[in-house]
Amino acid sequence: MKKSASLVIPAYNEAGRIEECVHGVAEWLRSAPGGFSWEVILVDDGSTDDTVRRARERAKAEGLALEVLAYPENRGKGAAIRTGVLASTGDPLLVSDVDLSTPLSEYDKLAERLPSQPIAIGSRALQQDLVRKRQAFYRVLLGRAGNRLIQLLAVPGIQDTQCGFKLFRGDVARELFREARIDRFAWDVEILYLARRRGLAIAEVPVLWFNSPESKVRVVRDAIQTLWDVTRIRWMHRGERPARPD
Repeated sequence: MKKSASLVIPAYNEAGRIEECVHGVAEWLRSAPGGFSWEVILVDDGSTDDTVRRARERAKAEGLALEVLAYPENRGKGAAIRTGVLASTGDPLLVSDVDLSTPLSEYDKLAERLPSQPIAIGSRALQQDLVRKRQAFYRVLLGRAGNRLIQLLAVPGIQDTQCGFKLFRGDVARELFREARIDRFAWDVEILYLARRRGLAIAEVPVLWFNSPESKVRVVRDAIQTLWDVTRIRWMHRGERPARPD
């Protein structure tokens, strides 16, 4: 019997591209990556369109066993991922954005690092030639400035905390997300901060990345919210005693 692995994908008002996502996941899983039996968890973050219906219908057509978790109000990407991770049972556990900006085939690069480092994160900053479709220049500049602050305030040495492609040892992911409190885009920074506090090794791995023009990120508003959350991470977790790493 194959061991189980988990794939968690957050979604919010993704009716226009959810079917392409489900098809991409089904195609990837037909190769049985890693030799695992994969559970696929789609978390609908309070969509007001027919994301859920389209996802279920396409999954049925693809023969994909898709678990859909949905709640009525939009809570944020971090809340959606936390919901999926805490409902998961597999090991390892992969988190991916719905647009598959990093192809799922890049999983192998992260999986190579997992035996010695319990967290492996995709990075767009380490090998620029792998960024095949770039963001607008102002998004790139804002991202670089934001990363400098993130390194200063929370996780020094990590060049790209925000790439939406991350692989965890399953037990580590569920322990970290039980402690997490941030609901929106700074969820990555909080999880990596909590991992560092535990003394867990994090591998930053260059991956292919294709910018999606349909990004749900609102440049100014979401950047301000993210940076505000980053400044609060140490305060939110003050006084807590980090668990010892295994």
